[in-house]
Amino acid sequence: MLMRINDALVLDLLRQDKKLTEEQIKNLLDTQRSEKKPLQDLAVAGNLISEKELTQEYAARTEVPFVEIVPKNLRKDVLKLIPEHIARQYNVVLFDVREDGSKLLAMEDPDDVRALNFLQKQLGTNIRVYVATRSNILAALDQYRGNISSELTEVIATDSSGSDAQAVEEIKAEDLAEDSPIAQTVNLIIQDAVKQGASDIHIEPREDQVLIRYRVDGQLRETNKLPKKLMLSLVSRIKILSNLKIDERRAPQDGRFKINVGSGQYALRVSTLPISEGEKVVMRILDESSKASTLKELGFWGISLQRLEQALTRPHGMILFTGPTGSGKSTSLFSILSRLNQPTVNISTVEDPIEYKIPGVNQVQVNPLAGMTFANGLRALLRQDPNIIMVGEIRDTETANLAVQAALTGHLVFSTLHTNNAATCLPRLLDMGIEPFLIASTVRAVVGQRLVRKVVPDGVESFKPDESTLKRVQAAFDLPDAAAMMHIHELEMQAIKGGVGATTAADPSTTEQNIERLWRMKSSSSPASAFHGRLGIYEVLTIGPEIQKMIVSGSTSELLQNQATKEGMVTMQTDGLIKSLRGQTTLEEVMRVTSER
Repeated sequence: MLMRINDALVLDLLRQDKKLTEEQIKNLLDTQRSEKKPLQDLAVAGNLISEKELTQEYAARTEVPFVEIVPKNLRKDVLKLIPEHIARQYNVVLFDVREDGSKLLAMEDPDDVRALNFLQKQLGTNIRVYVATRSNILAALDQYRGNISSELTEVIATDSSGSDAQAVEEIKAEDLAEDSPIAQTVNLIIQDAVKQGASDIHIEPREDQVLIRYRVDGQLRETNKLPKKLMLSLVSRIKILSNLKIDERRAPQDGRFKINVGSGQYALRVSTLPISEGEKVVMRILDESSKASTLKELGFWGISLQRLEQALTRPHGMILFTGPTGSGKSTSLFSILSRLNQPTVNISTVEDPIEYKIPGVNQVQVNPLAGMTFANGLRALLRQDPNIIMVGEIRDTETANLAVQAALTGHLVFSTLHTNNAATCLPRLLDMGIEPFLIASTVRAVVGQRLVRKVVPDGVESFKPDESTLKRVQAAFDLPDAAAMMHIHELEMQAIKGGVGATTAADPSTTEQNIERLWRMKSSSSPASAFHGRLGIYEVLTIGPEIQKMIVSGSTSELLQNQATKEGMVTMQTDGLIKSLRGQTTLEEVMRVTSER
């Protein structure tokens, strides 16, 4: 249930800056008449606007500042100035107290006079009110919970398991019951992982203990250690939830289950693996209640966004996403397919695994044991009258050939490959036996990407780099010594406008003052609290006439890369460099994720 905004204001906000066409608004009003639901609920549910965007627009209109809280950075002493039951009753979070004594309060509904009057009695009159999304406030309210270590210790202490050796060999029926200490332990681990924004949970048996690690913003961190005697029961409980075989401990297994945490529903994709000390479990956390991000929210901008948007308007052809595992390819595809998903379009996918469920899209899970490979799945999809096809990954020649044929016969095809950058994707298709002229005529664009951690604005400080740092940066990003600052500025302007030489010396933003500003890089003395969330860095290689000729003539990836750069492509490294100079990430992050190139 979102903060209630009256329908007239919602319509006005949706029309603002032409966010929706009049046809989309007409369809929305028709749906409202038939379903009799508030416009804001229908607009958010239909991915026409995100909860965050709607709240930001509302904040701007009402002149109440918008805030996005980072839950893990909240100070407990500040948070608890409002008792938890009151904070939950009014959906408010006290997220900071400034040196002048002002108290910063985030509310879902800043017009709730009753709540404000009550809170002024609690906190005094020196309150500064901000508006935040409901989901952000609920995530912040979860921080009232105590430290998971103390909760786990308390739960484990109630476990009456016998000796360690006996417990490792046997599983008692009562240990696996819904209200058992083991079940509570699993729930606590999952809830804590969600609260910390983890994407994966690793439960790892060691010689004398069980190690719990979370992957947060792409980095693994150790969070807890449990007694080794719990390992077998812990794994068995997870297997029961995932509908796996409890007595199969010598072979890997894969499963899935769902759980509600706070206001969100999460799907956990489970993988078990026998190792020397027992069975290791990894659980991937997928937020099923989250809405697809826009391309801008993912980090696309400037010429890269413009060229990808142009490719998406083509009625047929192939658009490929490339990068290593965990580089955000599935998220990019989820965003695009959600955007293209209309009642007039048939979208079908074949995936392994299905990470994001998209209402209205026909999604097929790969199952080699049942004969459902990528190739067989794609062959079946082509008989289902699709307009748009997404193949989770092109792994072999057969799948590559089928995807190319689908693109040739009037379908818009999306897929992924594992290559270092966009340019090396094209020779990779050649290696799979695809004829050069077919690649040149079907591929519309290739997107190379990586994920970098985003910095929290309050957790960083600016500084002008010294000479040694400048040399390190120049070497890492292959910048000319003499005019490095001016060179980066030109790259930024090219990324905005497109094309080599898009800026001139007469451009007022090339003044020394602005160059100095541009070089004020971001750093932090507290890395753990300086990052929250991740951001994509991208390169979008579009296939124009010159690159088509080069593909047909068998040019190398280096030559293709050089030509694409001449035609205005902003490379991943340059995109990351510009984002670091803008304070969105750090140079160290960009160098870390692009160093293998």
